[in-house]
Parts: sequence; C-alpha cells; structure tokens
Amino acid sequence: MENSNVHIKGRFAPSPTGRMHAGNIFSALVAWLVAKSQGGTMVLRVEDLDRERSKPQFIDAVQRDFETLGLTWDEGPYFQHNRDEAYQAAFDSLVERGLVYPCFCTRADLHAASAPHHGEKLVYAGTCRALTAKQRAEKAAVRKPAMRLVVPDETIAIDDLIQGHFEQNLAHDCGDFLIRRSDEAFAYQLAVVVDDGEQGVNSVVRGMDLLCSSPQQRYLQDLLGLPHAQYAHVPLVVGERDRRLSKRDHDAALDSLLERFKTPEAIIGHIAGITGLAPTCDPATPEELLQTFSLGGLRDKFPDLVQIQWR
Repeated sequence: MENSNVHIKGRFAPSPTGRMHAGNIFSALVAWLVAKSQGGTMVLRVEDLDRERSKPQFIDAVQRDFETLGLTWDEGPYFQHNRDEAYQAAFDSLVERGLVYPCFCTRADLHAASAPHHGEKLVYAGTCRALTAKQRAEKAAVRKPAMRLVVPDETIAIDDLIQGHFEQNLAHDCGDFLIRRSDEAFAYQLAVVVDDGEQGVNSVVRGMDLLCSSPQQRYLQDLLGLPHAQYAHVPLVVGERDRRLSKRDHDAALDSLLERFKTPEAIIGHIAGITGLAPTCDPATPEELLQTFSLGGLRDKFPDLVQIQWR
C-alpha cells in the first residue's frame, strides 16, 4: 500500500461449488504470503452469491481444506448469501444518482451486438441505455431486466504487484456492466467491492483472468466512497492444451493431491516449486515459505506471468 502505516488485510474468497484444486491453492498461498509478509491479516469470505451452484456440503469442506494446508485466517468466515442488505444499500445509492438502468438483452443478444475483446470478454454495446420509459415498460412486461451501471469514457489504471501497469477505458474496453442480474441476485462486481470495503480488505490476490475486472471495481470503489485495494493477479495454473484448471479437474483436486503427494506439506512444496515461489519442490508449510518470501520482485519469481503448466 502507498501508506506504510496501513494495516494490510487480505482475503480467501472461495466459492462453495467444489473442492479446492491446485490453482485455487496457489492463489490462496500467494494471498496469504503477500498479507503475512507485510504484517497483515487474512479474512475468509465464502462467495456464495450463486445460490444454484453453491452447495452446503462444500462450505465446511472448503474451510477444512484451508486448515489442512496450513492456510490460516484471522477473521470470518463471512458469507455473501446473508449480505443482501448491504448490497441493496449500495445499489440504491447508485440508482439515486441516475447511474443505473434496466437491460433486457438476452445472452444471444449480447453476443450478437458485442465485439470480442481480450479473448472471451465481450464489450456491452449500450443497447438498452437509451430506451424510453415507454419502451422499458413494454419490455418489462415480457422480460425481467438485469441492471447495468453507466460507465464514463474514462481510462482507469491499475499498478498490479505482479502484472504491472494495466489500464482499461471503461467505455471502450468494458461497456456498462451488470450490478444486478435479471433474477435480482446482485452481481459479483458490486458484491465484492461492498464486501472488501466493509470488511477492510485492501490486499486482493487472485487469478490473472480477473485482472480486467479491477478497473471496474476501482470505479465502483470511487462511486461508493470506498478505499482502493492493492491488487496482485497471479498466473493461471493450466492443464493439458493450456486449459485452465477447474473444480472438474479431479486429478488436481485436493483429495487427489493428498493421494498423490501424501502430505499437505508435500502439496504446498510442489506448488511452490513449479510456480517459482520456492527454488525446489521440497515439502514446506506456508509458515516455512514465509521465512524467505519477499514482496519485492514478486513478479520475477514466476516462470510466466500468464500461465504455469501443472505437472
């Protein structure tokens, strides 16, 4: 952080949709090391906004996984499913300022009207922004709208601890983005900003696939009067054919990792070794890695800033 007197608070933010895998563990390990190396603390937040995919049996499992690996937290767990009141208050403040409008576009509409940007990312064309009150009423009678936030033609820059300088023009590289879905569930961008602000999280470590979300979240932080966070986006751990690991990759899931490596220390050591966090793949605990971890030159530790092959 810019002010050395600021207390650093990082976060683990798992989604309870499956067991942890090697990519989750790598990101969580870096988050823990970044916070602890600065004398900071960690929050555990269960990001269960997606009620359909979030499973109760995985909530306890996720906590046990962190404990098994020695990745300790100091606050929490907090749960997004009971935070709707806070999200609603933030949403209402944006509506009152005329910054939100209903969007009736289907997924097919979005793909047809949007241009691909940064790989899979699509830029919203602003299709519903200029609808008249009459048009909105007619469409609302047929389809329940999602809600989008108006963004300005403004470039926001992020100085990422790992990826370096990154900037995004909100209007051209992103477009007006969702803050509430058509099923009235609050969108990730709004929820995570509100949660980080209220929980005092100012150190955000996550996969580099979410780097493009950072300017949008910085914009929301400014609109809601919340402090900025320190970002660090780690390379993605990928499997065969550069496919990003997911909870469906059972060979890289924690149960399979324990079967293969036998101990949590061996798992942590292997992940640290192949990602460059440690010079070897020898077994290690997070506490042991912390003894030699340095925030300076963090980006130089990784063999690749975009993706690292799982093996």
